[in-house]
Amino acid sequence: MSKLSGGRSSLHDRAGCAVATTLTKESFLMEYLLLIHADPKGFAALGPAEVKNAVAAYAAYVEALEKAGVARGSRRLRDSHASTTVRVRDGKTEVHQGPFVETREELGGYFMIDVPDLDTALSWAARCPGAGHGVMEVRPIWPMNEY
Repeated sequence: MSKLSGGRSSLHDRAGCAVATTLTKESFLMEYLLLIHADPKGFAALGPAEVKNAVAAYAAYVEALEKAGVARGSRRLRDSHASTTVRVRDGKTEVHQGPFVETREELGGYFMIDVPDLDTALSWAARCPGAGHGVMEVRPIWPMNEY
């Protein structure tokens, strides 16, 4: 279930579109995750003024998402060295500290948005400050009712 503009709730149909009792532009929204992949060393190397500017840029982006009524949630993630990976092989659980793979860029955060189509999601991803210092991955969310 997701919130549409104007505070109405909606269910998603099998195609992932929002279903509401009245057909409006907001009735056909789809949720996407905008995943921010960036080099954490880049942010760590910023000076105090640059950090302040970066935080302000993200705050402005969040404000724009909220004003447009498409924001569903966002979080910044801790660096990958703080992660733990879990696998099950031959019935045995393996737990390892740190990321699954070593890469220069890592998942640093995400924004969940609810928009009409992929083109709109790509437009929001291009506006994200993360696109300027990393890579934005845009991934549709698979609605639970499609399992």
